[in-house]
Amino acid sequence: MLYYSIVFFVIAIIAGLLGFGGIAGAASGIAQILFFIFIVLFVLSLLFGRRRL
Repeated sequence: MLYYSIVFFVIAIIAGLLGFGGIAGAASGIAQILFFIFIVLFVLSLLFGRRRL
C-alpha cells in the first residue's frame, strides 16, 4: 500500500509540473488517503503484534 501511495505521489508531482491541475489534485488526494491508511494499519500491526508476546 505504501508503494501505491508513492506511485500516486510521483504522478501528482509530474502532473503538477506539467500543469495538469485536476489530475495532480486527484493523484495527491489518493496518495494522502493511501498513506494515512498505511500508517493506521502499521500502528495497528505494531500494537497487536506485541500482544502475542
